[in-house]
Amino acid sequence: MTLDDLRVFVAVCRAGSLSAVARDLSRTQSAVSQHVKRLEKEVGIGLLERHARGVVPTPAGRVLRAAAADGIGAIDQALRRLGDLARGEGGSVRVTTGATSVRHFMAEAIVTFRRTHPQVSLEFQTVSSSRACFEALAAHDLDLAWITMGPPERGIELHPVLELPWVLAVPASDPELAAKPHVEPADLAASAQLILPPEHSTSRAHLDERFTELGIADALAAGTGIADWDTAVHLAELGLGHAVVPDLPGLRGPGHRDLTLVPVPCLPPLQVGWAVRRWSALSPVARAFADTVARSGDVTAHGGGADRS
Repeated sequence: MTLDDLRVFVAVCRAGSLSAVARDLSRTQSAVSQHVKRLEKEVGIGLLERHARGVVPTPAGRVLRAAAADGIGAIDQALRRLGDLARGEGGSVRVTTGATSVRHFMAEAIVTFRRTHPQVSLEFQTVSSSRACFEALAAHDLDLAWITMGPPERGIELHPVLELPWVLAVPASDPELAAKPHVEPADLAASAQLILPPEHSTSRAHLDERFTELGIADALAAGTGIADWDTAVHLAELGLGHAVVPDLPGLRGPGHRDLTLVPVPCLPPLQVGWAVRRWSALSPVARAFADTVARSGDVTAHGGGADRS
């Protein structure tokens, strides 16, 4: 049983396909299968069940997958920290997050961090959702994921940092909504076209639950899903709908003079922050970057911040 065997096995369990892993690793499907067979021979029990659409772990496979994923994560962290020690004061911080989060929440923190840690490399891997952040954090040699808080994930620690209230972004020229002190559920239900987070995103799940509680779930069905908050705001500025978005840092700046942000107090704030495999195992420089983001002017001046979808 080798570390490579376990890495391949965990990847197969995650992808549900031998061929997909073979493509990702630039190996043959036979070579990937041999890793699994070697593990099955050593433990003396089947680890995967073959189905028409791929493979799923057996009960024994689920036990090994959970243990292997935790162990690989710890080993990767240890190797990273050893590398940082070998490089002296250098090293790197690897972050995964949504495409717009760096600009909205980390711009000032990055400048501050580069000034205080000039020898440390900052690397960002952008993904499309908080779910993808979880998967990237679990599968790769990454330190931190900036996400929208949702249900806890096995082997992942969540550290909430910020809360953002929801607002309805409407053109400043809107004769009705732009003059309101706040938006009521009836206003959301009556909107001709809501611009919403994409389906299956964590932030959309928050909205789905609350809209259902308020009895206005039909408004979701008529809405337009977008890939990121910036697109939602831009569509609202063009007059193509009313965007339900978190009160992001920068939205109230000079770049959005034609936009009015109306508070939506009937929606609970969106909570965001860091996800890590293990906070106590973070390298000193990764912890320093996480703390710098939490203290950054972009966040504290806003009283809290948020992630994207």
